[in-house]
Amino acid sequence: MQPDFMKRLAIACCGCLLAGAAYASELSRTIEKVKPSVVGIGSYQKTRSPAVTFVGTGFVAGDGLSVITNAHVVKNLIQGKDIDNDEMLGIIVGKGDATEFRRAALLALDADHDLAHLRIGGAPLPALELGDSSRVMEGQAVSFTGFPLGMVLGLHHVTHRAIVSSLTPIVMPALNSARLDVKMIAQLRKAPFVVFQLDGTAYPGNSGSPVYDPGTGAVVGVINMVFVKGMKEAAISAPSGITYAIPSQYVRELLQRK
Repeated sequence: MQPDFMKRLAIACCGCLLAGAAYASELSRTIEKVKPSVVGIGSYQKTRSPAVTFVGTGFVAGDGLSVITNAHVVKNLIQGKDIDNDEMLGIIVGKGDATEFRRAALLALDADHDLAHLRIGGAPLPALELGDSSRVMEGQAVSFTGFPLGMVLGLHHVTHRAIVSSLTPIVMPALNSARLDVKMIAQLRKAPFVVFQLDGTAYPGNSGSPVYDPGTGAVVGVINMVFVKGMKEAAISAPSGITYAIPSQYVRELLQRK
């Protein structure tokens, strides 16, 4: 090889390494900014051991007293329970090695986009900024932070990197009518909307996690598992490395409801 070529190759390799290091450093700073706004979604029951449990993830938005999560997370918590008297719906906030439970009220539910707006009392928490999900493009780098596997791993924030691999309709028609079920038919009757398909893997417990820009921390989507999976992957028995997110424009609309 010619010396000039080797020199250019070495310079290019150094540039890639420096760019990678800068990206990692930027993401680390963003994660530290995002973590205080990411909370567990669960309940408190005095006679239970442990008294506080959580099953999903949420994030603080708006004025610091609004928390966004998936509608199915809240429904799983309150279905068939005396949530007002015997068991309290709320959020779990990590404070060093300790945790704090804060009671929450369900303010609004958007079943069509699987989003829920919870309202908490007390002092406001750090809120995440909502980004413009209409500007998200295929190939764009994103990150999401939450609590995969819920109580199994505990209230320890976990962050995954991903790219937006596709902007895809929420439901695709089955290959034949025999594969259509009631849930899919109902969804096909509604106006379709686009969700983000990510190449990162989310787990039960990640539902409700914010999907954000690695540089700014602005939220562009909300991780969703159950709601989309039943539609989009009805014919796939063991999906791997694919996750869906609801665009943040629907979060903005939910927060504006009176």
